[in-house]
This record gives sequence, structure tokens and C-alpha cells, in this order.
Amino acid sequence: MWLEIIFGLVVYCLSGLFFSGDDDDILDVENLETTDSDALFSVAARLEKLHGGKVYTGLRIPDADTHQLQNIDMVLLTKGGEAVVISVQNLSGFVSVKADGSWVSKSGRNHKTEHHPDPVAEAKRQAAVLKYYIEGRGNTTVPEGYLSCKVICPNPNFCAIHSDYFPPEVVTYEQWIQLKPEWKSMFSGWIKDAFLGGKKEKQESVQKLNFVLSTAPTWDRLELKGNKYLLGEFLDFKGKEEDVQSLKAIKRSKVSRLIVQKTSMFVVVHSKLQVLYCSRDYRNEGASASDWKEVTVRSNAEVLFQLQNSTKSRKFKLSSVVSMSLSA
Repeated sequence: MWLEIIFGLVVYCLSGLFFSGDDDDILDVENLETTDSDALFSVAARLEKLHGGKVYTGLRIPDADTHQLQNIDMVLLTKGGEAVVISVQNLSGFVSVKADGSWVSKSGRNHKTEHHPDPVAEAKRQAAVLKYYIEGRGNTTVPEGYLSCKVICPNPNFCAIHSDYFPPEVVTYEQWIQLKPEWKSMFSGWIKDAFLGGKKEKQESVQKLNFVLSTAPTWDRLELKGNKYLLGEFLDFKGKEEDVQSLKAIKRSKVSRLIVQKTSMFVVVHSKLQVLYCSRDYRNEGASASDWKEVTVRSNAEVLFQLQNSTKSRKFKLSSVVSMSLSA
């Protein structure tokens, strides 16, 4: 009895000694400004629950006019084929709409004032860019007005001043929390009729849309411990030469996703991680068991990642990473 207790304490202490870096990683993650990314994925999850279908998040659609990539927070594609371009405005404080459509927010004790370009106008522009992209890749015609748009404000500290002044495309926090699956009338006006035609034509159109959106350029996605998500661009791996060499096979041209798992806690000589990575399938048929490969590296190996809307790159220990998805 006592031997079992002593053995358990020894194992606990050793695991705490060798894996203590993980807690530090989580603390570093907690200090990151991930609120916007968290809000984005929270909204996406709730929309899928409310509407069914699929939400495509973090899109980067080529804009023929500017020759640049247009960021789109998400596109909701329902089972019935309705599509909505959605912009998430994670603003807090008192928010009002100016005559030109731009927004002003005041937050904090000092009532810090910030000005924001018209998010509805921007969402409509994103819808126009996406329409042109779908027609080019899907070899189909998208009816005018089919791609509707919404601006969702999910921050509980969002307070709309004169909410009646906000355009109908805006979903304030109060409206957002009231949406429920059984309240169809609350969001039936969000979406437009699907492509015209019979059942077969409609089904083919939905399949084309799913294919185009699922293969469209996106930001890379980093999932961290604590249910935190980051959008940005994967740059490289850092660490011991042996570990970096083992991870050389993980390139975006060949790999679409990786998952990080901790090896047995009884391996106390070195803290090790198993990295499972999936070969990229350009046919979009999903990965089979044979597509997954595995390498073992030290837990202090790092991922070099540049966050969306940032010019600086950050390092994250693999021990703090749950998974990473790479755009083609």
C-alpha cells in the first residue's frame, strides 16, 4: 500500500519536473490577444448549430480589382444552399453609427474613442469579390443578390447607442444571444433563395459551392491548449537540429494538417511529442488512415507562426499546440 503511494508521488513529481514547461506555454498563450480569433470561431460554431450546413472560416479570396487577397471572416453555406458572407466585429463599449456609415466606439474608464470603417459596406464588397471568385472557379453564374451579408457583434460588452440607427445587416449582441434554432422567424431574413432551377440543378449548385469554398485559400489555423485558435501563416519549425530535420517533411505543399500528442508520461529521460501529419488531398476526398504519418520530437521544439494582421512572427512550443491546419 505505502509502496504504491510512494511510487505514485515519485511519478507525479517527475512528470511535474519534466513537463512543467507545458504550464508555462499555456500561461504564454493566455497572455496573447486571441479574443478576436476566439470570437470568430465561437460565432462559426454557433452558426453551424443554428442553421446546419457548413461555415468556412478565415478565407483569403483573390480580388481581381486590387490583385490582392481579400480577407473574409466566414461564409455560411446552409444545407439548402443559401450563402451568407459574415463579418465579425468583436467591439466592446458604446458603439454608434455616423451619417457616413462608419462606426465610433468608446470603451474603458477613459472612454477611449476609436473609429471604424463602415463594416456593412466592407461586407458587401467582400460578397462581390466572392461572387466573382465563385463564378470563375465554379463555372457557374451566381444570381445577383444571392450572396447576402451580415455583421455580427458577439462581444457581451457591446452596447449599441440608438440601435435603430444600425442597418438591418447588423446583428447586435442583444439580437445575437436571442437567436435560437426553433426561432426560425428570427433569422429567416438572413438568407436569400438558393440558385434557381429544379432539385437536381440546385443540388449541383450546392456541391459546386462547397467544393469552391472548401478549396479556397485560407489563413493557416493554429489550435492551442485552452480552446484557443489563431489565424495567420505558418513559417517554419525551430529547435534542435535533429527535431527540425524530423519535421522537414511537413510542408504546406504536401501536408494539410498535423496533430500533436504527448508520449507516455513514464518516458522521463526526455519529454517527447508525437506529431501526426496528414498528406494533402487535392481531390478533396478526405484523408484515409494510410495518409497519416508520424514523427517523434522533443517537446521544446517550436512552431514559428505569423499572426493575421501582424508583421511580427511568434514562436509557440509544440507542447502548447493541439493541431495546425495549412492552406494550400
